[in-house]
Amino acid sequence: MVQMSIVVPCFNESEVLAAFHDALVAALEPTGSAFEICYVDDGSRDATITILKDLAAADPRVRYTSFSRNFGKESAMLAGLRMSRGAAVVLMDADLQHPPEFIPRMLELHQHGYDQVVAQRDRANEGVLRTALCRAYYRLVRRCMNVEVVNGAGDFRLLSRRAVDALLALPENNRFSKGLFSWIGFDTVSFTYENVQRAAGKSKWSGRHLLNYGIDGLISFNSRPLRLAIHTGLWLFLSALVYALWIIANVLLDGVDTPGYATLITAVVALSGIQLATLGVIGEYVGRIYDESKRRPHYVVRETDETATVLGPGLSLEPAGQARPEG
Repeated sequence: MVQMSIVVPCFNESEVLAAFHDALVAALEPTGSAFEICYVDDGSRDATITILKDLAAADPRVRYTSFSRNFGKESAMLAGLRMSRGAAVVLMDADLQHPPEFIPRMLELHQHGYDQVVAQRDRANEGVLRTALCRAYYRLVRRCMNVEVVNGAGDFRLLSRRAVDALLALPENNRFSKGLFSWIGFDTVSFTYENVQRAAGKSKWSGRHLLNYGIDGLISFNSRPLRLAIHTGLWLFLSALVYALWIIANVLLDGVDTPGYATLITAVVALSGIQLATLGVIGEYVGRIYDESKRRPHYVVRETDETATVLGPGLSLEPAGQARPEG
């Protein structure tokens, strides 16, 4: 029986994958637990899938799934959770920024009854600007979101089997795992470790990707941006009403000319900007509803050493080239 599953999403990690695997096995074997390593190739364009095949051929504890293209880390984590069979499941990255030597500590805390054990990194060795932006973002998140998301608490965590089952029961396509981890609840404990730099390669998270990910987090777990748009509209209406009454009073009492072109243009530009921003917020929610209504699978599997029943509801490509639903 598998006691622990390690889920590792990979995207263009050929430079570091072999070193990561050696470090991971070296950390797991002394625990004495029966384990499996579930690698998910998220449509890599380098030699990642070749390395995974070699690892699977050399070690029966290694299993892999490869997507037909890059579907994103959220889909890769979901596929890995569906592959996992262990009583405890650890999610981690392949770039060695999630040190494997902390897994025994996570397993020990799990044995004390915790369903989620979170390895929370500090912000050491990060730039001043990035650290400030992260703090500001999480401060905003705490005010807006209906779930608690902690600064530094990422995907490096251990989940009990019932926590994994709860995550897999959530049907949404637009997944924001940091929020989902908090939403399912269960007893959670965390510990902090020093931030580690990538062992090789470049980060896949550009500024644009981080911005989009941040927007996903704000919108996925609350409707407060829509409420804010309503409040802004009401305040603008009241301000415009007071301003209009002030102009009328000046004209009646002092015969002052009404403000001219500059005031009008300023008001039009300000109101137009707010209207466009509000339409953008509404459009984001409508777009998400549209995506959910299509009910497309989260990913398409190109090849795997798994059976269809393990992967769950996705699409798997048959040898003849036809796609078929799974699960």
